[in-house]
Amino acid sequence: MSTQDTELQSVRRPFAWGRFLRRNGGIVALVVLLAFNILVTPNFLQLQTLFVNISQVATIAIVAMGMTLVIATAGIDLSVGAIMALAGALAPLIFMSEFGQLYPSLGIAAAVVVPLIAALACGLFNGVMIATLKVQPIIATLILFISGRGIAQVLTNGNLQTFSNPAFSYLGTGKILGLPFQGWLAIAIACILYLVMTRTTFGRYVLAIGGNERAAELSGGPVKRVKIGVYMICGVLAGLAGLIVVAINSASDAARNGNLMELDAIAAAVVGGALLQGGRAPIFGAILGAVIIQLVKYTLLANGVEDEVALIVKAIIILAAVYVQQSRKE
Repeated sequence: MSTQDTELQSVRRPFAWGRFLRRNGGIVALVVLLAFNILVTPNFLQLQTLFVNISQVATIAIVAMGMTLVIATAGIDLSVGAIMALAGALAPLIFMSEFGQLYPSLGIAAAVVVPLIAALACGLFNGVMIATLKVQPIIATLILFISGRGIAQVLTNGNLQTFSNPAFSYLGTGKILGLPFQGWLAIAIACILYLVMTRTTFGRYVLAIGGNERAAELSGGPVKRVKIGVYMICGVLAGLAGLIVVAINSASDAARNGNLMELDAIAAAVVGGALLQGGRAPIFGAILGAVIIQLVKYTLLANGVEDEVALIVKAIIILAAVYVQQSRKE
């Protein structure tokens, strides 16, 4: 067969829709969701709707980016919701304390820094359990999943903390160039993590550990330190998301802050292209996944579907994303 005949056959070959959907499923899903909402959902194109969705998606995206790094090492973190609750409980306790009242500026600074340090310590605990003590990630993070929210409720005596503090609330209600502050914050974090993953040795080791941890260890890589660092980053990002949620609501509810966030974060990371067996860390893909997860939730609620149904849909989304990942290997 001549080269010309081969070229003609390749031109006539039908478009491979299955391959296209496997490679661009997230973008296709986003376009479908946007089109459906524009046509069906009332007031979807209003600015207020945009602001609400950005506010909600930013917290999912921030946690999902940390989860993406963890999944890139073939791990998982079930404690992100509990870390959110703990950080969110600490902040009002600090700036509403006597110290916070006497020194408002220092109180606000401490109300941001101390919860993030606590979140960092939670990530360190997870990392040491997994990297040093060789506990399975799902078991190690389950410890904080159970105890972290309990600690937060003990700190607040199980009470709802309400407050009025414009300086702290700026985290959740402030705007830059007319768009919510937390949206810009999520983009800034994504840019930083993208550079870390693509331009630093740390990022290369993260992917190497997920691809083949034993090989990375035999090559002399700092496997333990990298894995601990990944869980610390995930913890800090979860703590930051917890502060944002509290700032949005001007209230801290340890029982509800971050509830089921681990499901949203894992779903967003997987939909965004992270492989559950490790080796990939699509940072901006995590943002795309977070947007899809938030739009699914908003679409259902805005059209009168119960919130419980959204949980089933999220589970189906994770199942579909895993199926796509498996089909890519074939």
